[in-house]
Amino acid sequence: MEQHQLIERSIIKKYRKTIWNNFVAAIKDYELIKPGDKIAVCISGGKDSMLLAVCMQHLQKYSDFEFHVEYLSMDPGYSPENRQKIIENAKTLNIPLTMFDAPIFHNVDAAGGASPCYLCARMRRGYLYKQAQEMGCNKIALGHHFDDAIETTLMSMLYGAEIKTMMPKLKSTNFEGMELIRPLYMVREREIISWARYNDLHFLRCACSVTMQNAETCDGSKRQVVKELIKKLKADNDNVDMNIFRSIHNVNLATIIGYRECDGGELHSFVETYDTKSE
Repeated sequence: MEQHQLIERSIIKKYRKTIWNNFVAAIKDYELIKPGDKIAVCISGGKDSMLLAVCMQHLQKYSDFEFHVEYLSMDPGYSPENRQKIIENAKTLNIPLTMFDAPIFHNVDAAGGASPCYLCARMRRGYLYKQAQEMGCNKIALGHHFDDAIETTLMSMLYGAEIKTMMPKLKSTNFEGMELIRPLYMVREREIISWARYNDLHFLRCACSVTMQNAETCDGSKRQVVKELIKKLKADNDNVDMNIFRSIHNVNLATIIGYRECDGGELHSFVETYDTKSE
């Protein structure tokens, strides 16, 4: 058995319960993939997107229905060494990679500002949508996982003054007919790290040339603070992370002071209907 086959096999053997079952559960529970979909799996070069690619490869082989997958990697301005690392890892995993260039790091650096990570993420997504659409895809798949979702929830509360989370799927507002899906939504980061180590795989970490110059401006620093906060809370209650995750599936609107029905929508207050309700 070749190396890429052993790596793929580890997902359905050693990591069946912690990775594969949760990957499949997210796809089913959130209805992420439908017959006839053509999905661009977006590969940044990190552990999450590489695992996603392998999972999607295996799913496509044994799915109950037919769907199509393209494996798309964007070079936003990586060093030659980092670009080559992505290519080599894709070859190791037997991923048929399509790579294209985009001047994102240069444009973000030129724009300046206090939130380069936010601007970079917005620009990345736009380029990925455009390239995927040109390839005939109707969806892009990103490697965000369980920890990303709960950390985003707390970051929104602590730094954004709103209750908001990272959704398992979204319809694009700028690219008609396109959708974003997150199949690793139920997979924990620690299991991804364990899978990579078990298979002796080494992926890119943060390869951003902008934030390497000034890490203090990166939104990732806030995410690290929240990550450490969750870790401390788990020391007292091991269910804290799952409770955060479940809470975004179980919002009690009867106890919410204010809400909007969509981004940028009108803000409603509980007082609007207070007199029409009984305890």
